[in-house]
Amino acid sequence: MASPTNSQKTVSDDDEVDYSIKPEFYDSDLDDKDELWMVKKRDGRTSDAVLSCPACFTTVCLECQRHEKYVTQYRAVFVVNCKVDTDRVLQQNAMPSKVGKRRRDSEMQETGSEDSEKVNPVFCSACSTEIGVVDSEEIYHFFNVIPSEP
Repeated sequence: MASPTNSQKTVSDDDEVDYSIKPEFYDSDLDDKDELWMVKKRDGRTSDAVLSCPACFTTVCLECQRHEKYVTQYRAVFVVNCKVDTDRVLQQNAMPSKVGKRRRDSEMQETGSEDSEKVNPVFCSACSTEIGVVDSEEIYHFFNVIPSEP
């Protein structure tokens, strides 16, 4: 009888993979393990969302608070996979924005008056997409992120 074809072999050519044993690709306990990891990371604190970069889906924040007025914006103190551009300083006006204008467009400027707070842009460390700003009190304000259930 002729030798089996490549699709019928039960052991790989380098004898490292035994195809006669079906691999286990699903771990039924994985959700429970992930939940315990998240509880340990948050140290018992709650979060409004888990934030990800909109370009590469890298997690940038595990614990944040949603803005009361601007529901697509979040603030946080503890972040991951973020880098701050300390060379570039933006200024945020202290006066409220006009009705119907987006806060990011109307209040963020490269130059500003004395009534403004200085902030630095924040980028995703994986793909360098701008995802928010960090203020002088080291509070991160995210406005370009994808939220998911905590």
